[in-house]
Formats: sequence, C-alpha cells, structure tokens
Amino acid sequence: MKKILILGAGLVAKPLVRYLLDQPDFKVEVASRTVSKAVKLIDSHPDGEAKELNLKDEEGLKKEIADSDLVISMVPYGFHPKVAKFCIDFGKHMVTTSYVSEAMQNLDSEAKNAGILIINEIGLDPGIDHMEAMRIIHEVEEKGGEIQSFTSFCGGLPAPEANTNPFGYKFSWSPIGVLLAGKNSAQYLKEGQQVLITAEDLFKDYAIINIEGLGEFEGYPNRNSLPYIQLYGIQSTETMLRGTLRNKGWCRTMKKMVDLQLLDEEEKEWGGITYKDFIRRLMDNPAEEDIKKALGAHLSIEEDSDITQRLEWLGLLSDEAITVSKGSALDILGARMLEKLQYEEGERDMIILQHQFIASYPDDKKEKITSTLIDFGIPDGDSSMARTVGLPAAIATRLILEGKIEMTGVHIPVIPKIYTPILQELKGMDITFKEKREKL
Repeated sequence: MKKILILGAGLVAKPLVRYLLDQPDFKVEVASRTVSKAVKLIDSHPDGEAKELNLKDEEGLKKEIADSDLVISMVPYGFHPKVAKFCIDFGKHMVTTSYVSEAMQNLDSEAKNAGILIINEIGLDPGIDHMEAMRIIHEVEEKGGEIQSFTSFCGGLPAPEANTNPFGYKFSWSPIGVLLAGKNSAQYLKEGQQVLITAEDLFKDYAIINIEGLGEFEGYPNRNSLPYIQLYGIQSTETMLRGTLRNKGWCRTMKKMVDLQLLDEEEKEWGGITYKDFIRRLMDNPAEEDIKKALGAHLSIEEDSDITQRLEWLGLLSDEAITVSKGSALDILGARMLEKLQYEEGERDMIILQHQFIASYPDDKKEKITSTLIDFGIPDGDSSMARTVGLPAAIATRLILEGKIEMTGVHIPVIPKIYTPILQELKGMDITFKEKREKL
C-alpha cells in the first residue's frame, strides 16, 4: 500500500482526507501540531493514523517524509519550501494547494534531478481556476483562435440565505489568511496597459461584477496577474486580470480598516484595554471623546456611515475588554472577526468562480465566453470551500500514485494530462461550470 503524509489538519482538510481513505490501496497519516484535530479527521479509520508533529522539529519531519510515498502540505505557505527540500532529499512527490513562491520555483531543477513531481496551486483559487481556464484556452486554440482578453474572479462567501451580517462575509478558512491577503499589492494588464496597485490602494481598485442568478458583487485584483500570461500561453491577450469576489460594501470597509492600521502585524502589549481604547490608540489617542466622531474625522467618513456601523457591529467601538493582551492589531481583529463572522449550524457557504474570455478567430469573428462555477456547501456537512480546495489535491494525489501523471519538477495544473481527469472527476461530484458563449 502507498503511504500518504498530510501535513496540517485545518478547516479544508476533511474532504481531502476522506477521499484518500476511501481509496483501496492508500494509507493516510495526518500530522498536526494539534493532534486532536488529526484524530478527528482520521475518525478511527483502519487505514488512517494521526500523529503529533511540530514543523520546527526537523528531524521528526524528515522521518515522516522518508517513511511516505507522497507528501501533501496543507500548512502555512512559508513552510512549503522546507517540506519540498526534504521531499527532494528523500525522493518523494509533493502536492500543495498554495501559490508557487520564488523559493519553491527555484527548486525546479533539483526536483527534476531527484525524479519527483511537486504540484502546487491545485486547490480552488489557485487550482480549479487554472484548470478551467486552460481547458477553454486550449479549446479556442484548437479552433485556430487566440485569446484577446481574460478576466477571472473568485470568492468564498455565505450562501444568500446565510448572508446575515453587515460584512457580507463568514469564515470558511483561516481569518488571518483572509486579512493578510488584503495587504498584497496587485498588478494586471488592462487593454494593453500594465496597472500597478499598491497594497494601501488595493481596495480602491474594485469593479462591480454581475453573476447571473446571484446579482452584483465587488471584484478587486488578486496579487500579480501578469505571470499568468506566460503560464497560460496567451501572449496575444491585451487584458489579464485575476481577482477576488466579495459582497458589496466589503472593499470600502476594508480600505478604511487598512487606513486605520487594523492589519498591522507589529506585536504590542495591550494590557487588558477595551476595544474602544484599542481603536483610540490606533488613531494616536485623538482629543475628541466621542469615538464615532473621532473615527469619522480620522477616516474622513460620516460618523454614522455604513463603515462605522460595521465596525460598531463588530464590537470595535465598545467598552468590552479585548481578549488579546499581547499581539498585533491583526491578531486582535482576526480573533474578533472569527468570533463574530461564524457560520451557524446548518448554514451553507458558497463558492463563485467566473472566467470571461474574448476570443478572436481567423475569419474575423469574435466571441465572449463566460464560464461560471457556483457551488454550495452541504448543510451540517462539508463546506464548499473545503470541497473545492481539498478534492482537486486529493484527486491529483491519487493520479500521481497510480502513475497516471508522470512528470518531474515544480508544476501547476495547466496541462491536459493534469487538468482533464481532475475536472472530469469533479464534474461527477457536481463541482462543474456553466458555459455561455456570445458572438461579438
């Protein structure tokens, strides 16, 4: 039997673990710093094992990797290069859902020399987005066409009936991860012109995106879209934009939270102060006693604005004592948002992923292609986020161990031998796209 080592037991791991345990010839070990989470995921399955492992214990990590056939790294992305280096040393394949960092890409030749495959970006976004994009791009190219424009927006949101708070958001994965993504700068190509957005202005650069059947959302750019022109092989395109989707009001609110330094990562002592005092400190203790008036003046917003109301609903303007005595403003905000923006029992989350292409053909014809994935979580079961992140990684793992993906080096899923069988299997799980074509 093949042994799979899964590092991490977070919010999206359950469908991944269960899929692999359902395969007849795999043994699955889940290693986590919090072993109770791993035990829960294994759920007494005879082919599963839970282990306590701290990634800082390099000797312990090496031993677990050496004893496995393939490693799935579901830990924070900063650890992936270390895990990958050990996989190279021991000749073990690796799968991760995270973006390829420069440090990871630099291991490509070493991975090839070791005869191993390291697949990255094999979750939802990145992951399913790449696979569906390449399916359509290759289809256009087979007809002799080329891509003139590509835009893509993806978001994990509450299902409409579960959208019950002023932020229009609930956490189906790490709150710190969501908030840290708001500190990224962004680059994209628009009508032939490169656009650079600083981290401070990320939430100023948003557009209204209509999703058929669901209405209007806000879409803002996600990191650097420019490398995907080459990765997707569409040098002909004049527009390349990959973005994040949120409910209306999110961007304006997040922009002011960034301005207020609520995403600051510097660790400080807070000494049991109230949330109101915490906010006053971030504003350098203004003389104005009324917190709403002080906040309005500091952020140049009306004191009764919807942004103020969201911060008040979150409890950040209250006399309640904060629960973090030492940490960063980001830690305090993350803990509060996780507490307040939770899914209630039985509520569903929702994934929206929409690609739009403009394709041109030799006979001067053009068409607009819209491909949309709308997926809902299972009430009292797996979230859509967990399914759409975990299942592509699980399917890729099976295909590698069965010898159906034979490659070496550092890759993302942009070639047919990877994306075709994964998309086909996801379709059988009702994770599927609806395609619309319009002549221009």
